[in-house]
Formats: sequence, structure tokens, C-alpha cells
Amino acid sequence: MARAIEHFDVIILGAGAAGLLCAFTAGRRGRRVLLLDHADQAGKKILISGGGRCNFTNLDTKADRFFSNNPHFCKSALARYTQHDFIALVEKHSIAWHEKTLGQLFCDGSARAIVAMLLDECAAAGVDVRLSHRVSAITKPDRFHIATSHGEVSAGSLVLATGGPSIPKMGATGFAYQVAEQFGLKLVQPRPALVPLTFTGDDLAMMQPLAGVATDVIATCNRKSFRENLLFTHRGLSGPAILQISSLWQPGVPITIDLQPGEDAGAALLARKHARPKAELKTILAETLPQRLAHALVQTGYPARPIGEIPDKGLHRLAARLKHWSLTPSGTEGYGKAEVTIGGIDTSGLSSRTLEANDIPGLYAIGEAVDVTGWLGGYNFQWAWSSGFCAGMAV
Repeated sequence: MARAIEHFDVIILGAGAAGLLCAFTAGRRGRRVLLLDHADQAGKKILISGGGRCNFTNLDTKADRFFSNNPHFCKSALARYTQHDFIALVEKHSIAWHEKTLGQLFCDGSARAIVAMLLDECAAAGVDVRLSHRVSAITKPDRFHIATSHGEVSAGSLVLATGGPSIPKMGATGFAYQVAEQFGLKLVQPRPALVPLTFTGDDLAMMQPLAGVATDVIATCNRKSFRENLLFTHRGLSGPAILQISSLWQPGVPITIDLQPGEDAGAALLARKHARPKAELKTILAETLPQRLAHALVQTGYPARPIGEIPDKGLHRLAARLKHWSLTPSGTEGYGKAEVTIGGIDTSGLSSRTLEANDIPGLYAIGEAVDVTGWLGGYNFQWAWSSGFCAGMAV
């Protein structure tokens, strides 16, 4: 005997950050909400974020901290549900938090507190949360009909909140893109973002012995710069500065690294040459750079002799490398190491106020599934909260 179809007002696919907030927002409005996820646990990406402490928002959230084919699209949602709104929710649940750097807010304790908070809000709003439910088909004869591994359900509104394919070991897939395309929505080509960059040849040979070395830099790509730490790895470069510019990088495009931010490297080297002519160049560089990095820079083209014996021309050449070290990555470490996905469901097909598809009434897309990607530092969570709220108020 066939199992009866269960009917809801709203079905949300994906129990991550955006889906959870959307679910209880809709539930508070008296909507009968079903939240489905194929994973056996809600908020898996939340739990691993921020080193397990969840960098849940950023005090400096504004539209210019996001990448999209339409840079104005995120403005409405970010204005309707701000970082201060989410902080108020965190404080309502007595979750202690602190600002780390650059406006980044983290839990004092575990990220589990954020997931528990969201699930508590869902329970209070009467949301039906069902995990380990795999979706096998979606149709829309009149309402949305969803066939799952546990039977068929239907709703007048369907929200795509399954994110992008970054971190597949956490269960991430491109499912939202498949559904979007099924209903005629366009995609902006997805690719890994906030991801380490890889190198080959002489560049990699220089980097590998430096694996584990970190230093403050300004990294630049496509005329956009970020000042944060760079980290050398066995495959190339990582660290916050590199993760930031990875969202801008495209194959074949060079990046530029300033290893001595805020310093006139040429003037500094000449001053040290006159003040301490007998000091070795690697010793001079190690005063402002990690020792292993200083030694590696000197080994590639500078003789082991006192700085006073090195021509000014040679020091200017070194200064140029310190301030404008140009490198062309061979690639990235891919979705497996990417914190988010850039690209996704094209915003041209969505309402910026409600996140509803313009041509498919009742279909919504929120969070990482949409072509809105934030900087590193809590911005992507804020987009999840903001877009989830707006859809939750509209479904």
C-alpha cells in the first residue's frame, strides 16, 4: 500500500546555516515547515568552522565585502537582517563570544552552541526537522512534490539551501545547482573559493622547504589587495591573505605578494648597508622576515657576503622582489580544501528582497547556493543568516 503524501506549507532542503535560520523564521510566522537534509547531523559545516568555534558573523559586514556578478544583489538582504540581529540572537541564548581580529566574531566555547541555538529556535517554531532523508526527485505539477528515501512530501514553497560543493567530505554536493537548472534557472560557473593556491616548478621548489612558515603580507590579485598572514605549504601558499585572493584568482592570472607591508624596502636596505656594512644580507632580512624565509630569499641569487659588498643595484633588485613578488599559481587545492564555493545560482533570476525565483513562484534559493560569496571572516555566515531570514519572511 502506497504511503500517503505529507503536505506542508514550506519545504527547505538543507539543514545548514541558511536553511536552519529560514526554517524557524518561517515557523514563527505560523507556517508548517519541513526541513530536510541527507546528512545525519544538522549544521555540519557550522561545527567545523572557525577551528570549531564558529566565526558566526563580522562586525564590518557590508555589501562591498561580497563577490557576485551583481554586486548590488546582496544589499537588500544584508540590510533587512544585519550582523547585529544575529548577535542579538546569540546573546538571547547566552552564548559567550569575542571579537578576534578585523571584526570577526567567534564563540568563546564550541560551535556546537550555535547549532544547538538554531535547532532550539526551530523546535520552538514547530519546525519538523528530518535528517538522513535523501531526495530522489522533485516535480511541480501544482505544488512542489519531493520524493525522498522515506516517502513523498509536498509544499507550496520550496527553498534550496543545500549550499555548494565545497568540503565534500562533510556531505556537500552541487544538488542545488541541479534543481535550479531543472527549473530553468541559470548558473554562474561555480569554482572553489577561500582555498589554498598550488604551484609547480622553481616556485614550488622554493616554497616546500618553507612549509609551516607564516608571515604578514599584502596579497594582490586583479587589483584587489588583502593584508593578512601568508602560510607556506608543501603544495604552495595558504593563510588568510591567500585564501582571500583565491576568490579573485583565475587560471593563468598572476598574484603579487608584498613581503614587507608598510616599509620602503629599498631605503631600508640601503640604510642598513651604510649603518652595518659587515652584516650578512640574510641577517638583515631576518630582522623583518621569518629566518627561514630570509635565508631562502638570499639563496636565490645573492652571494653570501656582507651587505656592504653588494652593489646598490642588487639591493634595489631584492627590494623590488620583497615588495612585488609576482607568482602565477598552477591551480588551487580544489573543493576538498575550499571553505566556500564562488558562483552558483545566477542572481538575475532571483528577487533580491525575497530570494524567490522570478519565473517559478514558490521556489527560493539562499545561502552558498546563490552567486554571492563573502570574504573570509564570518561574511559567508552572515549572508546565510540574511538570505535565510528574507526567504523565511516570504515563504
